[in-house]
Amino acid sequence: MSKNATAVLETLTLEEPTKDVGQDMWALAKKTSLDLNSAYKYIMFAEYFSETCVVAREEDKVVGFITGFVQPSHPEVVFVWQVGVDSSQRGKGVASKMLNELIARDACKDVRYVEATITNDNKASQSLFKRMAKEHDTSFEVRECFPEDVFPEEGQKAEYTYRIGPFSK
Repeated sequence: MSKNATAVLETLTLEEPTKDVGQDMWALAKKTSLDLNSAYKYIMFAEYFSETCVVAREEDKVVGFITGFVQPSHPEVVFVWQVGVDSSQRGKGVASKMLNELIARDACKDVRYVEATITNDNKASQSLFKRMAKEHDTSFEVRECFPEDVFPEEGQKAEYTYRIGPFSK
């Protein structure tokens, strides 16, 4: 990481969101290439899943977020639904820092795997999760999760599960 990227990361704070921050997460998602969910989804995640969501702030501005949850039937897995980073912060390691914050939390003390679904054309997310596996000296595997034909909308691409781990605690 460059000196400039390190300096930028030092100006960020990483925290659990509150329901009031859900609207900022939605606004950021709206500015990115993420699939935009309803504002309610971001508010609900910030309220009910705050322990497994991360918000990155620069001063008072939300410049990154992760929405995720520990799978009820698999408490050893945290599923990362979305990772959003403001264009002003891209290439500075913000997404990696948020992922590391997430798995270090008490809510993830029993988590040994991180999973996310990613389309074949989302090279940035693929790189993020592969890099996470390398940084933690663990493996990753990829398998098809949701083929195109399960989606009711035309043009939706197949989603592949990226599974990273096991993480040693």
